[in-house]
Amino acid sequence: MFSSRGASPCGRVETPGSRRDFLARAGGGFGAIALAHLLDTEGLLAAPRSDAHDPNASDADLARRPDRPHHPQRATSVIWIFLEGGPSHIDLFDPKPLLNKLAGQKIPDSFKPVITAMGEFYSPLLECKRTWARHGDAGTWVSDWLPEIARHVDDIAVLRSCYQDGLNHVGSVCQMNTGSVLAGRPSLGSWATYGLGSANRSLPSYVVLLDREATVAGGPRNWGTGFMPVTYQGTKLESKGPPIRDLVSPLGAASERRDGKLRLLDELNRLHLDGREHQSELEARIRAYELAYRMQAEAPEAVDLSREDERTKAMYGLDDKETAEAARVCLLARRLVERGVRFVQVYLGAGSRWDAHAGIERNHSTLCRASDKPVAALLQDLKDRGLLDETLLIWGGEFGRTPMSEKGDGRDHNPTGFTMWFAGGGIRGGQTIGETDELGLHAISKRAHVRDIHATILHLLGIDSTRLFYNHNGRLENVTQNEGRVVRDLLA
Repeated sequence: MFSSRGASPCGRVETPGSRRDFLARAGGGFGAIALAHLLDTEGLLAAPRSDAHDPNASDADLARRPDRPHHPQRATSVIWIFLEGGPSHIDLFDPKPLLNKLAGQKIPDSFKPVITAMGEFYSPLLECKRTWARHGDAGTWVSDWLPEIARHVDDIAVLRSCYQDGLNHVGSVCQMNTGSVLAGRPSLGSWATYGLGSANRSLPSYVVLLDREATVAGGPRNWGTGFMPVTYQGTKLESKGPPIRDLVSPLGAASERRDGKLRLLDELNRLHLDGREHQSELEARIRAYELAYRMQAEAPEAVDLSREDERTKAMYGLDDKETAEAARVCLLARRLVERGVRFVQVYLGAGSRWDAHAGIERNHSTLCRASDKPVAALLQDLKDRGLLDETLLIWGGEFGRTPMSEKGDGRDHNPTGFTMWFAGGGIRGGQTIGETDELGLHAISKRAHVRDIHATILHLLGIDSTRLFYNHNGRLENVTQNEGRVVRDLLA
């Protein structure tokens, strides 16, 4: 509502009117508004005088140029390879000779924590059957399950000392994505989008890709916005068929008729929004329709893998049935960041397929065979195209696996010590950071909590996690809940 102060020229006191009345009276200024929008889109307007990350500022319009980072960016985009279910660090990147020496025995008391929720301490230790070798100039240990990734260790920083708070998949996947084992907080990709805005106008800023039709533990909340406006949520692309549904108009549909329907829909939505501005879902839906309209021109080309040459397709493994699913989403991730998508999360083994409670040899052999070549190709492709310096590539699951056996030939969840690796934008490759104990159960040196990892990712994007806030019901919330620290050893 608005009102004028004082009387009109006729001596009549103005009465309050609606925003629609105001816009109708101020219509002469719309040309200047359009001009300002065009100048802003091209980055020709002066920077705002207030802090770009003011928690009391209005929600960012994702169609404008990115907001100012807190410090120089080392990375402009992120690709997170999420191996859902929990890959076994002690069978991939963290060899434990003592484990094989004590295989079949109960875990020594010295390795048991005082209080634990793990029930496998009465189970015998399970040997690692892998063959290990040092690779690259750095001499990084990698098992024979990942021969292709092993070729690139001089670009990779292996962090062996990760830990988190969850025990089951739902809470642990949630924490790895949002920083909390409890639902209701924004995902890291949402925080990045909120803090920096979008780097393009015709594609989503935050995209989620799954290698197969499956339900990720915890569902869409892992790429949701929690208490933030839903404008910042991730956009999940389809795992089969066209990645984006209903993007192309049906054959025979007249463009004039389609545009008329869209204009009517937009008018109805905005009429309904009037007076309901606090309901961010509708505003986000309107913006989603606007984005979808712009995507009709650019997105079909962005997700069309047939435009890639045969050498590239073969490098990723698109021509191999075993690697094709992972190859498709890894190659699509490269095409998206190449076109300005800021945050891409790729789920490999979607549906907790890495969860090897039994038959870990069969399970991990299959999944490593499916993902090793595509992930290595993605790293090499980014490097060849000059994108690796500005793209942060992350590999890891929600937790690792225990040295104790489960069901005789499997391993249980291990959140107290596991491995992730990082490459690209701002990362110093060719190093191994931190360590777990001699059996791989607990991180014991240079420990890095999930919130530390989140703080590091945002730092590389130019965001200080201690200065990025969102005002939620009068409380200033930040991504790491005031606990995360940057893992400086990872930085170049």
